[in-house]
Amino acid sequence: GVGKTTLIQKVTQALKSSGISIEGFYTEEVREGGRRTGFDVVTLSGKRGPLSRVSSGSSASRREYRVGQYVVDLVSFEQLVLPMLRNVSHGSDAEKTVCVIDEIGKMELFSQAFIQAVRQTLTGSGTVVLGTIPIPKGKPLDLVEEIRSRKDVKVFNVS
Repeated sequence: GVGKTTLIQKVTQALKSSGISIEGFYTEEVREGGRRTGFDVVTLSGKRGPLSRVSSGSSASRREYRVGQYVVDLVSFEQLVLPMLRNVSHGSDAEKTVCVIDEIGKMELFSQAFIQAVRQTLTGSGTVVLGTIPIPKGKPLDLVEEIRSRKDVKVFNVS
């Protein structure tokens, strides 16, 4: 709630308007009647789908991925984000691309395929990643700490 996504959106607009090739996604709050009911994933190409919603309280038979009151829709998230990430990391070196990943957090990290795709994107030579990671609270998230400690990463604290 400090403005990470707003900052990402403004930087994305600035990069796009200066002609830089940019791909990726951001997460956006979903509100109903003034209260937050979940989050959507929005790709920079304009596709949108649910990332999570407030749990209805009824117990589901399949495995639920939960963060607090939210149930994560892993299928929706992976369908939107994985093809885009794989596409970015397989681009040619001639086409330098900025890849926006907002965010690499608890909800997203339920996806092993996402973790793999992020690692691949970070090692891709032609890709610059503009991403958001949470400030550590409680148990550290492995991928987040791995990213934070990379020599080729610059971390800015947004407050």
